[in-house]
Amino acid sequence: MRPVRVLPVGDPAEFLAELRLALSATDEALLPVPEAPAPAGRDRLGQVPHNVAVVIETSGSTGVPKRVMLSTDALLSSSAASGVALGGDGQWLLALPAHYIAGVQVLVRSIAAGTEPVLLPPGHFDPVVFAEYAGRLEHPRRFTSLVPVQLARLLDAAVGDAGILAALTRFTGILVGGQAVSAELVDRAERAGIRLLRTYGSSETAGGCVYNGVPIGNTVVRAVGGQLEISGSVLAEGYLDDADRTRDRFIDEEGVRWYRTGDLGVVAADGTVLVSGRADNVIISGGEKVSLDAVETVVRGLPGLSGAVVVRATDPVWGQVPVVVLAGPDTPEPDLDVVRVAVAAALGNPARPARIVTVPAIPVLPSGKPDRQALALVAGS
Repeated sequence: MRPVRVLPVGDPAEFLAELRLALSATDEALLPVPEAPAPAGRDRLGQVPHNVAVVIETSGSTGVPKRVMLSTDALLSSSAASGVALGGDGQWLLALPAHYIAGVQVLVRSIAAGTEPVLLPPGHFDPVVFAEYAGRLEHPRRFTSLVPVQLARLLDAAVGDAGILAALTRFTGILVGGQAVSAELVDRAERAGIRLLRTYGSSETAGGCVYNGVPIGNTVVRAVGGQLEISGSVLAEGYLDDADRTRDRFIDEEGVRWYRTGDLGVVAADGTVLVSGRADNVIISGGEKVSLDAVETVVRGLPGLSGAVVVRATDPVWGQVPVVVLAGPDTPEPDLDVVRVAVAAALGNPARPARIVTVPAIPVLPSGKPDRQALALVAGS
């Protein structure tokens, strides 16, 4: 067993140096955290198995924070599989927080490839600064990893700035994940000549383990009762100081270890993975199950609603109903009847949104995902 050291990562370069040591099986594992005040309990962390190099602290939009234990083997296995899927190693630009798994993996891939990553300064994401730092990549194969909101901002900025567009098209590949990527955003990127790879995975799988619907490396994905489960060498060891949750999420079946993702989806006959949403983001409306993620997908496909978020709200008649939340005081409110008709046609009448709520801005978590708990309060849950 080895202790866990909490390491603020205000300086990604310092974390990179510490990560090199952690991957070499030094006497302690690392739990990278932002510079923000540390939540209570970090000073009382238990010890982890000796093969664990990094502990990732996650805080989802609906769940309780978890501390995911990742071994050196899992991190390097993910890195190797990514390199094969991308057609070879290269140089990376770190544009994500280094305390999240996608940021950690940018650094792990760099260490494994023997290339020096370019580190975007922490703080507010600025497309102009991104383009400037992207220009510092010297390797013939260049990569970065983004969340959808960053990609959307870059594409918006590229409309009037040829330099930003040139920086984007210069990448050999851009990974985008962390949450669902709209078809509209993918189409915009492809029309701009950007090689985009949509990733699916989590901290429990050492980051993205499915690229454009195809499992990478030795990852296997199956659907059990409509929920996705994953096996392979990228799986985490479990959750620090949470044996009950570890037993619930990680199971052994005939000598194979599986991770229960909590995501709804199917695996097509050709092995393509199709994710439809979270199992815990489902409501019962009028006695019918309604996936809010599915409603959100339909709504975001309507003109002018690509940034909409759909959350739950209580209702005296139906129990719970979907509510569409839009950002911006200057955003023209769409016709609710048009939205309801489109959703009903795709998903049935129980899925029709009850109303549309406009807020000044969509609150987000540090990961860039919408803060659905905060939005549900606004929507009237």
